[in-house]
Amino acid sequence: MNIDRQIRLAIVNVVCGLCIAALVGALMKYLTDSMSVFQITWLRFLGQTVLFLPITLWIAGADTFRPSRPTLQIVRGLTLSGATLAFVTGAQTTDFADAIAILYAYPFLLTVIAVIFLGERVRLGGWISVMGGFIGVLLVMRPQFDYVDTGVLWVFLSAVIVSSQMAINRRLGSLSHPVVTTFLGGLVATLSLSVFVPFYWSVIPLELIGIILLMIMLGAVSQALLVYGFSHAEASTLAPFTYFEIIAAVIIGLMMFGTVPDWISAGGIILIVGCGLAVARSINDGKTVKRSAKF
Repeated sequence: MNIDRQIRLAIVNVVCGLCIAALVGALMKYLTDSMSVFQITWLRFLGQTVLFLPITLWIAGADTFRPSRPTLQIVRGLTLSGATLAFVTGAQTTDFADAIAILYAYPFLLTVIAVIFLGERVRLGGWISVMGGFIGVLLVMRPQFDYVDTGVLWVFLSAVIVSSQMAINRRLGSLSHPVVTTFLGGLVATLSLSVFVPFYWSVIPLELIGIILLMIMLGAVSQALLVYGFSHAEASTLAPFTYFEIIAAVIIGLMMFGTVPDWISAGGIILIVGCGLAVARSINDGKTVKRSAKF
């Protein structure tokens, strides 16, 4: 396949995958009115694991259960379940578009982690963009001294965990097939949540079964698109297009929950996107220099 065509196809896959992921997040938020966060998250990853098992076995065979760096794979799976639990918990009481915007603090947190643990060096322009991104996140979160919004704190915790997960992805990227990593992440997340879900289980209303199945299928499709996209183009090339998820979240939030960001949150979202693009561009221009990895 022509390289330019391959990159364009990867971009389309990532944009579609992230827009679908935003819809999956909205469905999970919707389900919290009737089900526990543990139950929703467990069903989400159980379905993904079941759907990805035959695909992974077809691609990787016996290597599916003999991955490189198994301990790191387990840690990644735990971050996957932890980040999802934190996001859905926070999204219960936070406007959906705001929740997705706060989640996008992870590229800035990842930059900090990359300097400390991955041995990367960021120049002044990159740090200015990181600071601007955090200011944008604060505008969306709007912390107050007399009132603590636990919802936005949970979502920010999710961003912290996601940034750690992304750092692990960098280490696993050249060691394990992305489909294997995706399958094992869902498997570990399912097993870890299985310990807690019996204590939070409730009868599933019949009218929600269709929504749950839709959530599971869309989640698997989203993961498949993202796996393909990120395995066929450089992350720095795809990074600017990941912000389509925020645009999708604004539209989905309006359609499903009747909410739109106010002018302060909108300003914060614009700042997050602008600074995120600046960080991605600095990486693409070679302004981020790798030293010896410490992770």
